[in-house]
Amino acid sequence: MSAPDYSQIRQQFPILQLNENGQTLVYLDSGATSQKPQSVIDAVQNYYSAENANVHRGVYGLSERATEKYEGARDKVKQFLNAQASEEIVFVRGTTEAVNLVAQSWGRDNLKPGDEIIISEMEHHSNIVPWQMLRDQIGIKLSVLPINDQGEISLETFKEMVSEQTKLVSIVHMSNALGTINPVKQMTEIAHNAGAIVMVDGAQATSHMQVDVQEIGCDFYATSGHKMYGPTGIGVLYGRQELLQAMPPYQGGGDMIYSVTFEKTEYNVLPYKFEAGTPHISGAIGLAAAIDFLESIGLDNIAEREAELLQYATEKLSGIEGLQIIGQAANKGAVVGFVIEGVHPHDMATLLDQDGVAVRAGHHCAMPVMQHFKVPATIRASFGIYNNLEDIDRLVNSIEEAKMMLL
Repeated sequence: MSAPDYSQIRQQFPILQLNENGQTLVYLDSGATSQKPQSVIDAVQNYYSAENANVHRGVYGLSERATEKYEGARDKVKQFLNAQASEEIVFVRGTTEAVNLVAQSWGRDNLKPGDEIIISEMEHHSNIVPWQMLRDQIGIKLSVLPINDQGEISLETFKEMVSEQTKLVSIVHMSNALGTINPVKQMTEIAHNAGAIVMVDGAQATSHMQVDVQEIGCDFYATSGHKMYGPTGIGVLYGRQELLQAMPPYQGGGDMIYSVTFEKTEYNVLPYKFEAGTPHISGAIGLAAAIDFLESIGLDNIAEREAELLQYATEKLSGIEGLQIIGQAANKGAVVGFVIEGVHPHDMATLLDQDGVAVRAGHHCAMPVMQHFKVPATIRASFGIYNNLEDIDRLVNSIEEAKMMLL
């Protein structure tokens, strides 16, 4: 595939034409949510204007067409993640719900007091709190794999931690706060050799790199549509079919049933057993359009382009006096978190906004990471395929100007 025209790609995002405080918007918060290309916006709008009906239930043409689009989206996700079957793709609200589903369905059905779950120190709160809740419910042990001062985990330390008591490992693929890309394939092999299953939080990964769940070998993989140029409120849980088949439903209601009497309910087949109620139909259709958008560029091209942005941003930011980058893993995605001596991150982010530069300041739902590096918060610039070198220059110039005001 030839190199894309990135200036043309940028033009596909109408929101980037906005003026913010009198200047063209520089959006550097894709780690929180990505902006949406016109093709995704059009797909959602077309559903509501020309295809809107409930799915799986109507025998009239409009409902059948909506169902075809919705299930077509599932097939597209299956191909995108290289799952073995569409039955392994469960639509959820996002990565957070996917982790909760596994914790409350697989976890409560398979774990007992004394069993161990391993997570890492770099996890998003969504991959910490559900396991803490499960720990408090049934008395399991929750162990934390440490990170070093580059923001990396050690495979040797992980090997030493995994034992016969380890039943589940839940690990982030790419850290939202540090950008670290974890060796999830090797970690899966280590965990499987000890008899444990593996869940991967892929919320940050699927828009930045090719993800193949069969190659990784993981048992569960979760991601969120809104971080991969799709709508909010739609996400995916991939689960190996035999695991999903054995798991009890997460929620009860319509569409997850086969038959209901007051004496007994028989549950629907996969994946509908886990999709109670009217689903986010437009979200799934928009997610399919987002996958089309990603594949039209090529995930390898995206990874190469974002590596260039990361290298340029790292070099430019490192030249600012008093600025310290938090997390410098050897294998890292397009995220740069940093602090500036004598400046509170929130003050800096507020002043950057006055220049039309949107960055995130805070703990990024990763408070243990902040505690590790002994900082209350960081400023985070996270990049998408629509960003360019000029955006980074705007960021650096705005930081220098804000420093003169704050110091």
